[in-house]
Amino acid sequence: MEINVITNRGANLYLNNDFFKFLAKLEAHHLGSQQKRIVRFRHEALEKSRRGEKLRYRVHFHEPTSCMIDLPDWLRDQRNQMTGPANDAKMCIRMINSKSPGVMLDLEDSLVNNELSLLEGHANIKAALYGYLKSFAHEPETIGDTNSVVFTRVRGLHMGQTIPNTVRTNHYVPASLFDLAYHFYNMDLDRLRHPPCIYIPKTESAREALWWREAFSRIEQLKKWKFGTIKCMALVESYPLAYQIEEFVHILQPYLVGLNLGRWDYMASFIDFNYNNGVFPDRNSIPTDVSFFQNLRLRMAQVCHFHGLLAIGGMTALYPSRKDKELNDRALSILKKDKDNEASCFMDGAWTGHPDQNEIAVEAFPEPNQLDKFPGEEWWNPDLGSFPELSDLPVTEEGTREAIKTCIQYRQGVLDGRGASLINGYMEDLATDRIYRTMIAQRIDHGVHTEKEVELMFAEIIALYRNCLDGALETLRLIKTRQFNPR
Repeated sequence: MEINVITNRGANLYLNNDFFKFLAKLEAHHLGSQQKRIVRFRHEALEKSRRGEKLRYRVHFHEPTSCMIDLPDWLRDQRNQMTGPANDAKMCIRMINSKSPGVMLDLEDSLVNNELSLLEGHANIKAALYGYLKSFAHEPETIGDTNSVVFTRVRGLHMGQTIPNTVRTNHYVPASLFDLAYHFYNMDLDRLRHPPCIYIPKTESAREALWWREAFSRIEQLKKWKFGTIKCMALVESYPLAYQIEEFVHILQPYLVGLNLGRWDYMASFIDFNYNNGVFPDRNSIPTDVSFFQNLRLRMAQVCHFHGLLAIGGMTALYPSRKDKELNDRALSILKKDKDNEASCFMDGAWTGHPDQNEIAVEAFPEPNQLDKFPGEEWWNPDLGSFPELSDLPVTEEGTREAIKTCIQYRQGVLDGRGASLINGYMEDLATDRIYRTMIAQRIDHGVHTEKEVELMFAEIIALYRNCLDGALETLRLIKTRQFNPR
């Protein structure tokens, strides 16, 4: 069987027999059934938390020789990793040509989850890895000489992919497995500048590392590659995983080269797992050095450097602008402060999403890495669960209205084919939507909605939120009207 997809950019993308055979061999290794158990375990862990069960640290391994990573030279400098959607060829080329030490081409949050975007993304990634990716938007662009390490972020284990199958129709496989299979089934190692590198998203427990280890090992066997050929970094973007990262590192050791703090998804997960412990403040009032980030940064640096891994910081959401000098200056000033802080926490690099951010990010980290530096013994098991400063930050009606409006704009962007949208100077993606919708639900449930903490009856709460929603929709309608009917 062969499926041919004609994209709106004129490319032919194929799902052919070789791919389906490769996928079937991977799936035969029980990776599909294991994924279902992982999803079930995630739901159970969240339910336990909602019932009041507190998360605790898992056992860690204090014998360096039992889990010491030998980081290859080509990966030792990752002071900045530029990220963006893989289906945008022009953006992919500009990220790779930006001189950023690392580039992460994304098939997940910044990409709309449909077949066309996904297959275009895969095609662009393969072309980028082999060096022949071209863009013909406005004017032709190609990849120049570069030392950037290119990572591929596949979709997470919470997602599924329905595909046609020679035996059954509407056959369901884990989205992660589909992406790994499509990425690797016809990969030629001899044509790559460096070994293949995967970014693992949305992990919620150390046991999930077993799934990824099994998948990588099985791929290497099928491709007849040397054990440990595939390299990966993993995002720490869930509250439960923060307590289990040493065990996660130990399990994934043959493949793992670093951890990354995906802080906006981590914030969403933090709210989820602390849903009944008070009301979360307005998102944009929370400083990036708040202790629930800072404590985890220092823990990550301690664990990673103890085992020879890189610790990479997160994305600064406020974007620079080449048209608005005031916004640009503010964005770059916030970026510098943020990256200086991450460097002071002994991290080895960070994420950015715009070429104008690269130089500032790289300069914030004084050396190619800080692997020889450690925060101190107290950061093995820091307090990740109580943050009194949050109670001093505002919970306002204006913050609620902004949350509703941003969710609407983000979802409109998804309907228009964008997985991430620039909204009021901030690059917002699925993590923003997760933060805001959980925050809104929490405010409705807890009944605190204004800076005066006025107690409202349930009917009044619903009326308030409907009013906020109507106001946000009207504001956005007027903005759209002005865009289409300029004076």
